[in-house]
Amino acid sequence: MKKLRITVENKTYEVEVEVIGQEDASPVAAPRPVAASSVAVSAPVAAPAPAPAPAAAAPAGAGDVVSPLSAVVVSVDVKPGQAVKEGDKLITLEAMKMNTFVNAPHAGTVSAIHVGAGNAVEEGQPLLALS
Repeated sequence: MKKLRITVENKTYEVEVEVIGQEDASPVAAPRPVAASSVAVSAPVAAPAPAPAPAAAAPAGAGDVVSPLSAVVVSVDVKPGQAVKEGDKLITLEAMKMNTFVNAPHAGTVSAIHVGAGNAVEEGQPLLALS
């Protein structure tokens, strides 16, 4: 058994966990709250998640700007035919209550928009075409 200190939503708990593969396995103790002021709070470390299978979306073309992550489209900030400069905001995505801006990788003209506000998109899915 190992004793660990875990912080969840700014509440700190001391827990005992069983390390698999050790012979002295014993039941896990229930967590007990600890005063948060006595413990240094660190940022959580997420385990890498397996890559999701891509949705049946059209493959990205030469001028397509693709989604950097699986998310929901909050807003499309450009219109077809609109000229944009490198770095201009094109689309706002939301994943896990955090907004991500998709910016123009180069100057050009928006030739087509493939998504709309409220659409769910997968990582690598074409969002719009920029020529």
